[in-house]
Amino acid sequence: MLLLSIETSGLNCSVALSKDNHILAEKSENTGKFTHSENLHLFIEAVMQQASLPLTALDAIAVSAGAGSYTGLRIGIATAKGLCFALEKPLIAIPTLQILAHQAQADCIIAMLDARRMEVYSAVFNSQYEFVTPTEAKILDEHSYQEELNKGKVTFLGDGSNKFAAICKHPNAVFIPNAFPQAKDMLPFAIAKYNAQNFEDIAYFEPTYLK
Repeated sequence: MLLLSIETSGLNCSVALSKDNHILAEKSENTGKFTHSENLHLFIEAVMQQASLPLTALDAIAVSAGAGSYTGLRIGIATAKGLCFALEKPLIAIPTLQILAHQAQADCIIAMLDARRMEVYSAVFNSQYEFVTPTEAKILDEHSYQEELNKGKVTFLGDGSNKFAAICKHPNAVFIPNAFPQAKDMLPFAIAKYNAQNFEDIAYFEPTYLK
C-alpha cells in the first residue's frame, strides 16, 4: 500500500510517503507560525519526487483529523479532500492526539495540544495507543489527572503539556518536551484503517474542532 500522510493540526507542517510499513520520504517544518498554505503542496511534491513516484500511484491519503488549530486542520483536510477527489482515492482520518501519543512508549500516555490560556485538547491512551478517554478540551490546574498519576507513571507530551509541567508536582509525572504531531506517526493507524476499509465520506467529512 502506497500512502500519503498529511499532518497540519498545529504549527508543524508535515508530510510523509510510505509503502506498507516503511517511510519512503518525509518533509516537516515548524517555523513557529503557520506556513501551511505556502508549503503544504510543495512538501507533497517533494516527497513524491524523492520517491520518484506520481500521485496517481497512491492507494490512499491519510490526514490528521483534529483536535487542533482551525486554520491548520482546514488547510490540511481541504488539500487531502482535493487530492482524493482528483485521484479517486480513499480518505483516511486519524485523530491528532493519537498521532502525537505514538511518540511515547509508556503504560499511560496523555497527549496535550495547546488550546490557549490554561486550556488544552487532551486524551489518555494506553500502551497500545488506544483511547482510554476521548479527546476533550480541558482547563488545567495542579490537581488535573490525579487519578491516573496516583496509579503509576504517566507520560505527558505535546505543546500543551508544557503548561502542565509548570504546575504539576506529582512524582509520577514524566514529560516529553518539544513534541508535536508528525505525519510519519500516522502510519500504523492508517494501515489498520486501510486494511479494515475504514474510509471517510470525502464530501461530508469534517475535522474535530472542539471549539
